[in-house]
Amino acid sequence: MSIGLVVLGSTGFTTPAQAVRVATVALASTAPVAQEVASFWLADEAANLRNATPYTVRTAVGAERLSTDIVPDGPPRTVVAPQEGPPPYEGKTPTTWGKVFFIGGDGLPHWCTGTSMQTKYRNLVATAGHCLFDIEAPMGALGKWVFVPGYAEGETPFGLYVGKVGSSHYDFDDIRDLDRDYAFVNVYSGVVLSAPDVLTHAGHLGVNVGGQGLAVNQPLGSTIDVFGHPAGAHPDGSRPFTGETLERSTGPTFATRFTALRADRPLGVDSPFTGEGALGSSWVTDYASDTRTGYLSGITMSVSDTDGDNRYDTGISPYFDSELAEVYRYASGQWTGVVVR
Repeated sequence: MSIGLVVLGSTGFTTPAQAVRVATVALASTAPVAQEVASFWLADEAANLRNATPYTVRTAVGAERLSTDIVPDGPPRTVVAPQEGPPPYEGKTPTTWGKVFFIGGDGLPHWCTGTSMQTKYRNLVATAGHCLFDIEAPMGALGKWVFVPGYAEGETPFGLYVGKVGSSHYDFDDIRDLDRDYAFVNVYSGVVLSAPDVLTHAGHLGVNVGGQGLAVNQPLGSTIDVFGHPAGAHPDGSRPFTGETLERSTGPTFATRFTALRADRPLGVDSPFTGEGALGSSWVTDYASDTRTGYLSGITMSVSDTDGDNRYDTGISPYFDSELAEVYRYASGQWTGVVVR
C-alpha cells in the first residue's frame, strides 16, 4: 500500500506562509478488491467481526495536566455543520458512531472507534491516525479497513462500509508527530449480505446515518461530550466497560504534556474511558441530544492516569487546528463509488 503526498496551498484556514501536506494511503482501491474485503468481514455470520479485539497499540501514555493555554493558529470556527440522520426505522435509531475494523500488524482482526462525518459525498469517517496507519511498521495502512456504524455483536444495522483511501497530515506518517494523530477515511457505499456470499448495495454512509460537523481552534475549558467504545482495563485491573455499547462521558478540555513521548499541543479532557476500544472516540462540542449531532473537535489518540490512582481519568487528542481543517477539506472532496450495484 503506497503512501501519497498532496501539498495544499493557502486557503481561508491558513496563513500565506503555510502549505499543508496531506499523506494519502490507498486501501481497497477498486470495487472487486472492496468486495473481497467486505466478504472477509461478513462471511460465516460475520465471524471476523465477532472475533475482532480492541486495538492495543499506544492506548495509554504518561501525561500531566497543565494550567497553561494552547495558542490556536486562527480564530475559532466551524468548518462544516452536522447533518442529522434519517428518522428511526425498523426500531433502529441511526448513529454516526461505530467501530472501524482492520487487520493489525499481528495479522489478527482488531477495532477502534470511528465517526461518520458530514461531507458533500456522504462518505467520510474520522478516527485516530494510528487506527489507519500501522505505526509499528515502516509505512503503510492497516489491512482490510472497514467501518460499521451502530455495530453490536456481529450485526451491521446500517451496512458495512469499505475504506477506499485514507488521509492524514503528512507529519504523522513521516515523523509520527502525535500532534497529527488523526485520520479521515473515504468509504464506498455500504453493503450487506442478502444471502450467503451475496453482497447487496446498502446506500451512502451519510444518507443512512448522518454526519457530525467539524470545529477547529476551540478554546480550552469547553465542555466536550466524548463518544466511544471503551473496552480495556484500568491499571488497577477493573473493567467498567465492555466495548459492546456506545459510551458517553462529559467534561472540560485542558492542556496536557506527555512525560515521555513528544507532542507540542496535546489536548486533554476529563473522561474515565479506558484506552482499548476508545482509540478514535469522537470529542463533540455543542452536542444536541435530539439530533445526536454536534461538531467534532477532538479524537482520542490515547488515555492517561494523571492523578496516579491507577484509573484512567483523561482522554488525549491532538489539538484541532487550521491544518487539520485542510486535511479534512482535502478528504471531503474525494469521491468513492459503490462496491456492488
